[in-house]
Amino acid sequence: MLAFAALLCAVPSAAPRDYRFDGSISRPVLENYLSRAVTFMDLLKGVGNVDDNVRMVANTGVKYAGRAILLWGGEETLPEILPRAREIASRLHEADPDLILQGCVFEIVTPSVEKLPIPDWVFAGFGLKPQKRNFRYDAMLFPGGRFRDQWGKDASVPDICRLETQMWFYYAACCYIDIGCEAIHFGQVHLIGEQDQGWRNWWDMLSRVRQYAKTHARRHFVLCDAHTHGLCTDGDKLLFDLHAYPLRIKDIVDRPQEGELQEGYVDSIFGSGGPAGSPGSLGGVTPSGWRCDHLPYIVELDNFGVSDKPGTHVGGCWAWGWDEICWFAHQPEAYRNSWLRYAHDWIRQHDPNGHLQMPASRCMASPVGKIDRYFANTQSAATPDGFSQEETIKAIWASE
Repeated sequence: MLAFAALLCAVPSAAPRDYRFDGSISRPVLENYLSRAVTFMDLLKGVGNVDDNVRMVANTGVKYAGRAILLWGGEETLPEILPRAREIASRLHEADPDLILQGCVFEIVTPSVEKLPIPDWVFAGFGLKPQKRNFRYDAMLFPGGRFRDQWGKDASVPDICRLETQMWFYYAACCYIDIGCEAIHFGQVHLIGEQDQGWRNWWDMLSRVRQYAKTHARRHFVLCDAHTHGLCTDGDKLLFDLHAYPLRIKDIVDRPQEGELQEGYVDSIFGSGGPAGSPGSLGGVTPSGWRCDHLPYIVELDNFGVSDKPGTHVGGCWAWGWDEICWFAHQPEAYRNSWLRYAHDWIRQHDPNGHLQMPASRCMASPVGKIDRYFANTQSAATPDGFSQEETIKAIWASE
């Protein structure tokens, strides 16, 4: 017995995961972050119980909190939400200095943006002489009216080829960096850049954001991603530091309400040129300078609405007639827990470049009863509407 105990003591413990970066990020460190990623929508806006959200992040070991602050229209409110967001970010970083928080700049702009004056530093960031004026909505839109009112009246897709759009994206991204965000998600990059030949306008704007991060970000670096399988410019220069995409859950038709993952289903990102033939996540030279055959990526339970037949087999991108987070939230707790384990394991087995971005907080187009926001927090007095996936997420990560 004593000899056995001595042998156990001689076995080295697992080395702690490395989360160190400054000015650039290595692939191992990036993968460490993505393996502990969640979608925590509005974390920095104080939605839900802030104390319980901070506790949940610490309890599970979250290292990458996606969609922590965002706007969908209502651009004029950005300066108003930043002070509160900075306070919450400081609390989170006090609890875990390694934590990466993500801000989002999406594929939408509204006339609300015209109430925002353009700071001198934005003009300076583009090498322009400062002017005393506000952002201009019409100057961000596609010529000829394409994608105007795409998301409803006066809610349009901005054109990255327009200087005004680039300045708005730069302004919003830098505001998020200033409050402690070290990652920015840029939404439907292909839609915004439909007219961008060689993705040069995207590259130019992203380069300016990265340059700003060198002197203003917590660790002199910002991780940029978008919903894409990958984009390159000037040959093999990757635009983004990682890729992000919806899961694309396929209905199991003979098992009502159950869903599965499948390489090649709809436009899913899974695959690396294996037997199913999917090219997967695009490779190239990353902004940090290292080369890869396939860039690491995260996949999330996306939200985009609900079909006219929720709860039924519709096919395509709908999971039983819902978007992905609504489908997930409408399932029994036991199935939610088992499905997260299944999805995590399936991704690691089928494409080692991918990581499941666990659901932590997300709005729902189809409420569960009267609950219109999913929280993974364990149900408690602090979060009475919690869906209780917190301990499952923690256990899945602990098992790696």
